[in-house]
Amino acid sequence: MYFRTMNYLSLPKIELHLHLDCSLSYKVVQQLKPAITLEEYQQSFVAPAKCTDLADYISRAVKGFELMQTKEQLRLVTLDLLEQLQADKVIYAELRFAPLLHIAKGLTPTEVVQAVNDAVEEGIKTTGVQARIILATLRHYSAAQSMETVQLVKQFAGTYVTAFDIAADEAGFPIDNHIEAFEFAKANNIHCTAHAGEARGADSVWETLQHFHPSRIGHGVRSAEDEKLLDYLKEKNIHLEVCPSSNIQVNVFDKIEDHGADKIYNKGVSMSLSTDARAITPVTLSSEYDLMTKVFDWKKEHFLRCNLEAVKHAFCEEELKEILREKIVAAYGR
Repeated sequence: MYFRTMNYLSLPKIELHLHLDCSLSYKVVQQLKPAITLEEYQQSFVAPAKCTDLADYISRAVKGFELMQTKEQLRLVTLDLLEQLQADKVIYAELRFAPLLHIAKGLTPTEVVQAVNDAVEEGIKTTGVQARIILATLRHYSAAQSMETVQLVKQFAGTYVTAFDIAADEAGFPIDNHIEAFEFAKANNIHCTAHAGEARGADSVWETLQHFHPSRIGHGVRSAEDEKLLDYLKEKNIHLEVCPSSNIQVNVFDKIEDHGADKIYNKGVSMSLSTDARAITPVTLSSEYDLMTKVFDWKKEHFLRCNLEAVKHAFCEEELKEILREKIVAAYGR
């Protein structure tokens, strides 16, 4: 196991589904809150191996965004995550967060996004990790809050901000408040992904595709419950951002052997692997690769395909995609 993990650690990787406010390392939390002990960090920022449901899991995110309310706090957290990615040999990542969660101490949403955008620019220079930013609305938000968030994506066009997402408790709140925001995104050629098929089943993925029209689905793993949906995802080239360990922790599946990733892959649906939340779910992308190898006997060609699909569906410019593609192919072989 150790050998395989080290082997994957040496290979370049692409990560498309990563929550900024759910990935604070103990190192950066200590910087922001010096009195915290490791035990307190693990109790507050890391979820148990098995949560009751998604709402229980998400409750751990509160401690993260509470420490991300000033420009310097946002900067430090962003730089810390890019350093984590560098250590994991992730060469390109998309960091997502909800700007409206970070205005409690007086920052405007625009100032919040600018601070993270500036930190990403700084982090790219210091770590070499290429990164882009996805701004997320949340399921429990109002229509006005969703519109405010998607308009921020448009406002920051041409920066590292490249896409729009909807996250939070999929099972607890309907889609109605957010349709207008996704229509705005479509009208303004804004890239979209959307969380679905995690806390709810295949019906949630169908609903999301019908009303939001995203090119990617965050998680989407319960699509494996519906053969017609899998066929549709393959036909329409909709990419699934799959986060195996997180799904077990959230109780989407009882144990990793029950996970739908292998079935989705073998069906030919476009998918890639991500960690979701590197603090709440204390994993790396290397360890997720190791897990898929141990449980489903995945080999280098599986990860090659996943990474190339991730590059194809990444929310970045074609010139960067070509550079990433060349690095992946050189490392994994054709």
